[in-house]
Amino acid sequence: MAVALVTGSVVGAAFGEVFALLHETVANVVSQALMFKSILERLKSTLDGLAPVVEEIRRLNKSLDHPENETKSLIKQMEKGEKLVRKCLKVKRWNYCFKAHYASELQELDEAIVRFCQVDMIVQNTRNGLKTLVGVNLILEKIDKNLDMKKKHGVLSCAVPRPPDFTVGLDLPLKELKTLLLKKEVPLLLLTALGGCGKTTLVKMLCSDEEIKGIYMDNIFFVNVSKNPNLKVIVQKLFSHKGDDRPEFQSDEDAINQLEQLLNQIGPNPILLILDDVWPGSVSLIEKFQFNIPNYKIVVTSRTAFPRFRFIYNLNPLNHEDAMILFRRSAALQDGSSDIPEEDIEKIVRRCGGFPIVLKVIGGSLCGQPEVVWRSRLKKWSDGHSVFDSDTEAEQLALLQESLEFSADKVILKESFMDLGSFPEDQRIPATTLIDMWTELYEPIKDGVHAIANLHELSTRNLASLVMTRKDASEVDNYYNEDFVTQHDLLRDLAIHLSSRELIGQRQRLFVDINGNNLPEWWTEQKQQLINARLLSISTDESYSSSWCNIQAPKVEALVLNFQTRNYTLPKFVEKMDKLKVIIVTNYGFFPAQLSNFQLLGSLPNLKRIRLERVSIPSLSNVPVPLRSLKKISLFMCNIGQAFGNSTLQVSDSLLNLMEINIDYCNDLVELPAWLCDVVHLKKLSITNCHKLTTLPERIGKLVNLELLRLRSCTELSKLSDSIRSLHKLSILDISDCLSISKLPKHIGELSDLKELHMKGCLRLRNQLPESVIDLEQLKLVVCDEERAKLWEPIKEFFSNLKVMVVKEDINLNWLPKS
Repeated sequence: MAVALVTGSVVGAAFGEVFALLHETVANVVSQALMFKSILERLKSTLDGLAPVVEEIRRLNKSLDHPENETKSLIKQMEKGEKLVRKCLKVKRWNYCFKAHYASELQELDEAIVRFCQVDMIVQNTRNGLKTLVGVNLILEKIDKNLDMKKKHGVLSCAVPRPPDFTVGLDLPLKELKTLLLKKEVPLLLLTALGGCGKTTLVKMLCSDEEIKGIYMDNIFFVNVSKNPNLKVIVQKLFSHKGDDRPEFQSDEDAINQLEQLLNQIGPNPILLILDDVWPGSVSLIEKFQFNIPNYKIVVTSRTAFPRFRFIYNLNPLNHEDAMILFRRSAALQDGSSDIPEEDIEKIVRRCGGFPIVLKVIGGSLCGQPEVVWRSRLKKWSDGHSVFDSDTEAEQLALLQESLEFSADKVILKESFMDLGSFPEDQRIPATTLIDMWTELYEPIKDGVHAIANLHELSTRNLASLVMTRKDASEVDNYYNEDFVTQHDLLRDLAIHLSSRELIGQRQRLFVDINGNNLPEWWTEQKQQLINARLLSISTDESYSSSWCNIQAPKVEALVLNFQTRNYTLPKFVEKMDKLKVIIVTNYGFFPAQLSNFQLLGSLPNLKRIRLERVSIPSLSNVPVPLRSLKKISLFMCNIGQAFGNSTLQVSDSLLNLMEINIDYCNDLVELPAWLCDVVHLKKLSITNCHKLTTLPERIGKLVNLELLRLRSCTELSKLSDSIRSLHKLSILDISDCLSISKLPKHIGELSDLKELHMKGCLRLRNQLPESVIDLEQLKLVVCDEERAKLWEPIKEFFSNLKVMVVKEDINLNWLPKS
């Protein structure tokens, strides 16, 4: 079909029609014009061979528009030939003069058709093939540019988050909110309600409304402000969202001045700015975003009804009918087959006060429970008026706390819920971060299996939201690298509250939130503060510049460090955390931060996992005792060129237990270090979205224990090393969206244990698969797109249980970190 399509672009529709007429005429005349039988039979044979291809070409050309100028001379010759064949019937047997003349012309026609097919058409097809390649390259260049934009700007986008798939009771508020917003006299609209009422969900629905999208088009900006906003970072996000270079501002005033210029450039097109979750201390920030620009509007969501703003929309809790619908869904009571008395359901729903978050959490906690548990819950709650009559959120926390009843075998699930308080408010938590932390804290020998199960159960019970971004990933091979977890502020507050009931020195998990240089009093009161927590989380903001005070934390097994500064120094007390198993260092600022004191990690005898996000790390050669216990290292959006490029690690003395490496969005990674091929215990190597990586080490075949090799979205990677044939334990190979790979290795069939091959979006991989593919006897699953699936059709019969899963491109921005 592809050949016919290209040929069609050569011969055109007119050629096909004239050819068909000539073919039909010759077929009718050959048995009648006996004088010309031999030459007509030869001509008929030529035409018979071409007829099927030309007929297919003619069908294809009904939907194509190609020039005929390159075949005009042949078309005219065939038209004359058709008339000549008819004349052959009229030539008398004795007329040898006409016979010789007509025979000569028929011979010329046959030779002209053969010459056109053997020479002209091949040359023209070659030219058209080159034109096609040029066109494909242009398309690929556009794709590369889009990927570059995604790399450069998308990771800190102000795109509108998708609203939940199921909502109830918000249709009327949406209509009223939209009506108020579209009034000409409303430049700023405040949407206010208590926490957990659905303010953020409502503004997501507003931004997804067809009428609103039709008015504001691509000029809808969604910014989460939260408790401690950084104005310069917010403005940088707005610039980034419009595809402009991310400027560094000298001050807040400079940021606002440049933002006004940007918005004036966008105008007079309508602009809608959403400032979500504004706290009382940030009300002055709202005023900084107010500009006298035509068709520019702001929607603010807050738990506080700021009196200085004129236009306010109050979102009320759900009415009883809608609350019942949401609760039934959360408790899986929709089918009406439950034995729970309707009276008990009614009482519980009324106790929830119409707050969606409370209904979902309590409904989830009672889902599948017997009637006796429901009655026990009711008995614990006093009868009478709603607990929310006081119009405060403390009662919400109390009620939610009572709903967190975990059975004896779910203690770890409760601990996992409380661990979520380790991360900053309104930030997405990478799913793999939690899996790493929970695996080492609770079940180190289970390799994350139960941690993943707990992640799903917390989401099922509405205590967190697990967002799985790739339909072709997690469902297939437990790929969670691009998935993340979010949590409602109220639930995060509850996790912190439950973790903070004991004295500082007695807490199992300690969360330290430092604003500016204001250290907690307990930290500064004693020179050697003793901490007995297993989990320690320290968060600092962009203005932190103090040196670390000393603490003693000998029992800490998981350390979470959150910061926003351009330079960050690991605390000196880290080197004495002998029980530390996992460290998570995350920069929530806009630019990569320079990380110092990295060598401290080399002294930790039990450190198993390291995750670094958005930092520049020094050469690994500087680590004096190079991480002999380390099992896994994850680098996300890090500058690692210096760390890898200048590194000359003696692997025989270090990294003796390293089994997994994850590198994602590290845009300065051009090549992998040579020492990597000496990490013979490595089982999983995942390098994704590293767009400058062009080649793999030739010695990668030395990684004889490798079970998973993921090279997803490495767009400049042009080929796989031939030495990959030596990876006899490799069971999963993922080259999805590697745009530059044009062929699979010749000896790929020697991957004797390969079970899954992911090759979706490999646009240049269009040629026949290597013959050795049929030797992949263990291959059970190929995940690809429609075009790549065609390559497997001719050889599927050689496999007994091979499934070729065709996945469509799932285009969404959910996987992009908000930062």
